[in-house]
Order: sequence, then C-alpha cells, then structure tokens
Amino acid sequence: MTREYPSPDRPLKIGTRGSPLALAQAHETRDRLAAAFSLPAEAFEVCVIQTTGDRIIDRPLKEIGGKGLFTREIEQAMLRGDIDIAVHSMKDMPVLQPEGLVLDCYLPREDVRDAFVSNDFKTLADVPSGAKVGTSSLRRRAQLLVRRPDLEVVEFRGNVQTRLRKLSDGVAVATFLAMAGLNRLDRADVAQSALSPEDMLPAVAQGAIGIERRADDPTTGEMLEAIHHKPTEHRLAAERAFLAALDGSCETPIAGLAELDGGTLRLRGEILRPDGSEALNDDRSALIEDGAELGRTMAMDLLAQAGDGFFDFRS
Repeated sequence: MTREYPSPDRPLKIGTRGSPLALAQAHETRDRLAAAFSLPAEAFEVCVIQTTGDRIIDRPLKEIGGKGLFTREIEQAMLRGDIDIAVHSMKDMPVLQPEGLVLDCYLPREDVRDAFVSNDFKTLADVPSGAKVGTSSLRRRAQLLVRRPDLEVVEFRGNVQTRLRKLSDGVAVATFLAMAGLNRLDRADVAQSALSPEDMLPAVAQGAIGIERRADDPTTGEMLEAIHHKPTEHRLAAERAFLAALDGSCETPIAGLAELDGGTLRLRGEILRPDGSEALNDDRSALIEDGAELGRTMAMDLLAQAGDGFFDFRS
C-alpha cells in the first residue's frame, strides 16, 4: 500500500501560537519533516491559533488558569480536524493529555539554561539591593528570592520582544529568558550570561519541543517517528513523571532536569515556596529505562520531606 504524503494541494496543517518563537519552532518542525521525506515546504501549512494565554498578558498565569492556557485552543482545533499536528514548548504543556490526542514526538532538545538579561548589569550579582527584577515564572521568582531576597520581583509577562521592550522602558533592570528560545530566534546576544543548572535549575522540559497529534491518525504518527529524538524522550519521561507526581502547574514552583550519560540518567529536582523562604532539592541517578520511576520516587520523597503545608499557597 502506497503511503500518501502531504502535498501543496493537500498540506499537513501545523498548529502553533503566533509569537516569533512559536513560529520558529513550527518552522523547524516543518523543515525537519520536509527534509525527512524530501517534500517541498509548500506541503505544509503553518496555522496560527491565538490562545487565552496570548490574549491576557497583564495578569499572572496562576490567576487565569495555568499551563493549559497556552494549549487548550490549539488542542481543540486539532480535535475538530482544523489542524493535523500541534507544535508546543514542552515546558508549557500540562502533564495530562486530552482524550483523543497523543504527544509522542520530541525534537532534539536545545540549551536548557536560563539566560540573565539586562541592559545595565553583566551578572545577577551586579544587581544592586532593592532593584526590580521581572519574571512571570513562579519558579524563577522563588529561586531568585532564595538567592537574592534583597531584590524586588515584579510581574513580567509577554513574548521575548515584549519583555525586552519592558526592560528598555525601565519596568525592571533585569529579567530571565530561556536560552533555548533565544537560540531559536538567533538572539543569543541578548543574554548577558547563561546561568548553570547549579545556579538556577531550569523548568521541567525547558528547551524541548513536543509535537502533538490525534490518536486516530497513525499515518501522521508514522511521519513524526522519522523526526523523533529518543534521548529527549528519555529525559522528559523522568522530568514529567517528577512534575506529575508533584501535581505541577503554573501555581507550583518546581524545577527539574534529567541528563544522560551512557546508560545512566541523572535527575535533579527542586521544589520551593513562592516567597523564597524554603527550597528542597534532590539529585539521584538510575538506569535510563527506570527514569520515570525515579522521577515519581524523587517527587514522593521531596513531598514527604516538605511535610504538611508546604504547598498551602495553592489552595
């Protein structure tokens, strides 16, 4: 049986948010698929879908619904058949999939580190006491306050371009962005420095792109297998199991990073109080195939260590 590939007359429709970074990720997906099957770019159509998270940028995510705000409308469009696949930043993805959808394709992971961005200072240590630092991430806010409780943290949402404009406007003297996003936008020069995981453990799945499809579309699933990156899958299996066991959302400051070395997976995890008053962390290794169980076990042990009340702020 001859497989029918997308064509300019019947393009594969790729759903994405409309920010420059989201479009860059969609175009990377298109280009990888086109190269894998020797297809023209015109055999794919990038479809921009605005999400609630894109429309409401003046309030913290935890006040308007958390991570699903960046995916819900795109997933609804896929279930309706308006698009065939959806390209997501994996750090924005809830750990549970809507019924009828599958997330089983990941592109090679980019730089996982956070970037320190400022027009005035080279490093975080240079920022003077009492200065305003902007971030919309509860994780970054909590990690910053653990290290620099003398700073004032202000809400700082928007895409890369919006955040850079806010810096120029003096809303804050510094902020943090993902190095992966800057690299994909060819704007690595924006970063004054990249923070090592030892200094700021990144968000779970930071730097990874995931491609979602309908469960009843095996043909598209077969195409996605050709661009799937197995090492990224192994790393995210451990990190997202850690996140799921902690009931992770945009209301919970959680960090996690898995790394591979031969047949071994190393997982580092961290949970924090949003005010930076307490941070608990762990660092363990296991066989790669046991990564998901390692993530679950680490999460349970950190929760036990935290005790009652650690996450009371979520209620």
